[in-house]
Amino acid sequence: MIPDKLVNESIALLKKLITIQSFSKEEDKTADLIELFLKERNIPTHRKLNNIWAYNQHFDESKPTILLNSHHDTVKPNSGYTRNPYDPAIEDGKLYGLGSNDAGGCLVSLIAAFLYFYELKDLKYNFCLATTAEEEISGHNGLELILPDLGKLDFAIVGEPTEMHLAIAEKGLLVLDCIAHGKAGHAAREEGDNAIYKALKDIEWFRTYQFPKVSDVFGPVKMSVTIINAGSQHNVVPANCTFTVDVRVTDSYTNEEVVEIIRKHVSCEVNPRSVRLKPSSIDKEHAIVKSGVALGKTTYGSPTTSDQALLSIPSLKCGPGFSGRSHMADEYIFVDEIKQGVEGYIAMLKPVVEQ
Repeated sequence: MIPDKLVNESIALLKKLITIQSFSKEEDKTADLIELFLKERNIPTHRKLNNIWAYNQHFDESKPTILLNSHHDTVKPNSGYTRNPYDPAIEDGKLYGLGSNDAGGCLVSLIAAFLYFYELKDLKYNFCLATTAEEEISGHNGLELILPDLGKLDFAIVGEPTEMHLAIAEKGLLVLDCIAHGKAGHAAREEGDNAIYKALKDIEWFRTYQFPKVSDVFGPVKMSVTIINAGSQHNVVPANCTFTVDVRVTDSYTNEEVVEIIRKHVSCEVNPRSVRLKPSSIDKEHAIVKSGVALGKTTYGSPTTSDQALLSIPSLKCGPGFSGRSHMADEYIFVDEIKQGVEGYIAMLKPVVEQ
């Protein structure tokens, strides 16, 4: 049985978190609260900027380590709010408040799971709890900042609202700034080399190309040209044409592999803004996935990005709440979902970590 105290403490912590403004890059007060919450329970903590992390009491360097991660930053409340976004009111079984669903319910449920296993001896795995910042803006001073400090990690559970189902893969994201180079000339004469025409050939390639490897979870890599700019006036052949491509990378490729394939096929200059938002996945036969499936959870591939994209280890995205409520006006999570989150995480982890 899961102690009621764990669930009640989780709900109380989430209510306190909701009362504190914690936009990305402004999470210092919620970091203070989480740090205090753990220290009041005699758990040593580590901190770098607005990221707090801790390890189980009987940490053993000879054992593999599970990362439990979720974020405590929020987006800004949208203009459609009819309630005070910082008032954690409970009505009709719903706990309202900014960040309640994304990802407060996941965060406090993972903290509760960490507390459940914290003092247990002879576990097959260590635990590392990381409550992190800047997830909503894919910032550099969140999980990415502290990964080198966390030590060797074997696999991760990333807390995001999935109704406790198992996102066993997540698409990566590449944004490519492309430049087709031509030569300027007068439009009335046979001068120049029109960069627009050169760009059109490459754009058609982006529209029609099919990558050879197709993901079992996501299907093919998807590329979309979303912005194009060229020319200065009607009678000048443009020397350059720039366009932007949105690429959703599946678990069949790394971001670097996709960029390399693209460069081999097009004549334009290809400049990725970043390759850090990687596709991620975990094997269906992994113990944590099998444990979740045994509890009746379903597996799927997530089209949205999260801090999972920053990890180079097997990772599972899973948590209480519904993704469709994230960033909505009058955001909420059902109180029962928090209970289900606490119990669900513990039930999934017990067969994996206990001897």
